[in-house]
Amino acid sequence: MTSTRTYLELSEEGAGAHKFYEVTLDGTDVTIRYGRIGETGQTRTASHSTLAKARATAARKIAEKRRKGYETAVAGVRQRRSVTRRSMVSQRSTANLAPVLWRFRSGGPAYGVFVDDERCWVGNERGDVYTLTHRGEVTARYGLPDGVKCIVADDFWIYAGCDDGRVYDLGAKIPHVAYEISDDVDIFWLDIHDGVLGVSDEAGKITVIDHEDEFQWSRRSAGRHAWMVRHDDAGVYHGHSYGVTMYDAGSGDERWSVRTSGSVLFGWQEGEELFAATNRHTVDRVGKDGTLRSTYRCDGAVFSCAASPDGRYVFAGDNHSSVYCFDRGGRRLWKLATGCGSAYSMQFHQDRLYIVTTDGSLACVDASEAAILAAEAGSVPEPVCVKAPSWDAVTPATELETVRTSDLPDVGGVVVECVDEGGRLRVRVVSDGFDRSLRVQFPKDIRRAGARYVVNEVLTSGSGGFYRVRGDIRRLD
Repeated sequence: MTSTRTYLELSEEGAGAHKFYEVTLDGTDVTIRYGRIGETGQTRTASHSTLAKARATAARKIAEKRRKGYETAVAGVRQRRSVTRRSMVSQRSTANLAPVLWRFRSGGPAYGVFVDDERCWVGNERGDVYTLTHRGEVTARYGLPDGVKCIVADDFWIYAGCDDGRVYDLGAKIPHVAYEISDDVDIFWLDIHDGVLGVSDEAGKITVIDHEDEFQWSRRSAGRHAWMVRHDDAGVYHGHSYGVTMYDAGSGDERWSVRTSGSVLFGWQEGEELFAATNRHTVDRVGKDGTLRSTYRCDGAVFSCAASPDGRYVFAGDNHSSVYCFDRGGRRLWKLATGCGSAYSMQFHQDRLYIVTTDGSLACVDASEAAILAAEAGSVPEPVCVKAPSWDAVTPATELETVRTSDLPDVGGVVVECVDEGGRLRVRVVSDGFDRSLRVQFPKDIRRAGARYVVNEVLTSGSGGFYRVRGDIRRLD
């Protein structure tokens, strides 16, 4: 018995979809393969009792996709997104060693770092994401399909932006796709604020996507190579080869633009100020009113920067494996060597500076005054070398654990439902005590029309404009 194969693609202009969907009918088996164009995608096969039922299932699946705009295509004609890896020739520092308390080698050059009161996150270009305690103990490992560009937080939620154009929600046991970015966007950096995603790219463009993963607006700056995007209630702050530009968060209208000392290679924000690391050996402090307020001078190109929450200290990492600390006025307080490569990204938290580096390390530097004084005198502790446990990485999945309706009282949680509204799958809360008119930010890769799901928690976000789920997601049978 011969098999038949139907290959469809949906490729929209601008920041739209770029996906394929393939249906193979082989006897009584129907195999579905789907994903982003140019990638292998995911596959699932269902067996049917009769050939007629298999044919009906295949026809129904194809018809559903055609109604959503998918068209017959030839595999391989359209290509996957281009990916630009961050490139740095890291040289050895001649400064005294920094007081590194512990160091964890993640297995590949690392760009993503996020630290809060509970744990430390690190993500590398192999797609590995680890969580550690502040003492340097590994507590979890995720395996994402492509290299991690950055790890960002949005209130309770933690996201990893990857080279495959997806942003993964890491808040549950299994990561899920929260956002998908158009294939024509070569992602450099991402930031999320109140469910709204800002994406900066190689072409110097900024793209904004809302909590439902739908395109809002896009603008092209005066520069290129945009390694900075930061976001707050008022605006989106975009750093590129010309400088920093602010756009209105809602409309995308340009509010101001300021020329920095050089091309922006990284950006940080604290309160009403921005910090732009540049290739001209500086960190420029820019007010959110568009004024250039201070310049902090280093001895090499600056690939990362951070600031203390009160703005009292400003930190920088250059391409010579050195880290710096300045006071608010611009005076250099110290310069020390990392001992583990140049810092691609960094974050300051409770007297400690956490850096991720070109050799794949997450290093915890004691930035207290006593430790720095001792380091400048040549006295540093022996860093603890943290080993990664041989755990299998938790990978994204579209198949969920199923919970029976009869078990719901024991399981607990909130029930949400996926409904088809004008050809788009939306999710709404059906449990009592919630506003059923509000949409729910919910992973697109696991939505099925008519399906109900149980989630641990639903919280209001976006000034009451939508709901967000928190914790594990299970399908209600």
